[in-house]
Amino acid sequence: MLVDVSSSNFDACVMSEGIALIDCWAPWCAACAEFTPTFEAAAERHSAHTFAKLNTQDESDLTKKLKVHHIPTIILFRDGLLLLRQPGYLSHAEIDEVISKAESLDMKIVRNDMEKRLTGETT
Repeated sequence: MLVDVSSSNFDACVMSEGIALIDCWAPWCAACAEFTPTFEAAAERHSAHTFAKLNTQDESDLTKKLKVHHIPTIILFRDGLLLLRQPGYLSHAEIDEVISKAESLDMKIVRNDMEKRLTGETT
């Protein structure tokens, strides 16, 4: 699924269960335009996941909230947890690898580890 993400639909698109990959772009960005076909092809290959386009020029508040400082930037969420924020664009193979790794995670362990880090516990 390929959607345009904004402040008004962010939670519904990204913070729900499953994998969401966000392409942060701007209309004037040549590198972003180069990456678009790669991102759209990945959305077709991985149709079970959400692929979202964030226009950083139109959605400056959301861009700041997500701490996007360079474009293009790729952001990956799984089950509402931020797992990756990568400036630059990824190749077909790199997108496939990132998604495969996100799919293979045991999210119960990830949430437990994150909770421990937030509370300052060590193992």
